[in-house]
Amino acid sequence: MREYTLIRARRKTLGLQIKDGEVIVRAPMRLPKATIDAFVVKHEDWIVKKLAKERAAQDLPKLTEQELISLAKQAKEVIPARVAYYAALLGVEYGRITIRTQKTRWGSCSAKGNLNFNCLLMLAPPEVLDSVVVHELCHRKHMNHSKAFYDEIVRVMPDYKARHAWLGQNGRALMNRAER
Repeated sequence: MREYTLIRARRKTLGLQIKDGEVIVRAPMRLPKATIDAFVVKHEDWIVKKLAKERAAQDLPKLTEQELISLAKQAKEVIPARVAYYAALLGVEYGRITIRTQKTRWGSCSAKGNLNFNCLLMLAPPEVLDSVVVHELCHRKHMNHSKAFYDEIVRVMPDYKARHAWLGQNGRALMNRAER
């Protein structure tokens, strides 16, 4: 039986997470331990894949401070043009654009319409960068992740799910490269 950290919470379902080489299970308060153990055994293949992927991501070389500065400079040249292009297609306005090196987010949109983007997007394919830009701009119409929000994204970018999936598969590895 694989070792795992158990976190009991007020929830109805079991959840499984891999973080820093550790298997974490989130479970309802009164769910029997035997049921949780069976859940972990059932998902062993998924756990092995995720652990291997996490190890591979950690093996990539870390970016130097100079490389991060260079990525930020490149992002400041590229991203505003992409934002302007898609904002016109969506018919939205926005405030200032800020480029940062973030550890957990690719982008964000404030209630005032200011946009933040991660400079590490410069390491992703251009179509992935565009998907993050469209995602954040659609928050100018819907400040949530409702069906209407995703309908708006797909209206402008029909293949959004495929583009977004790239970040799901490769994003953690990119972010690990910036961690010190």
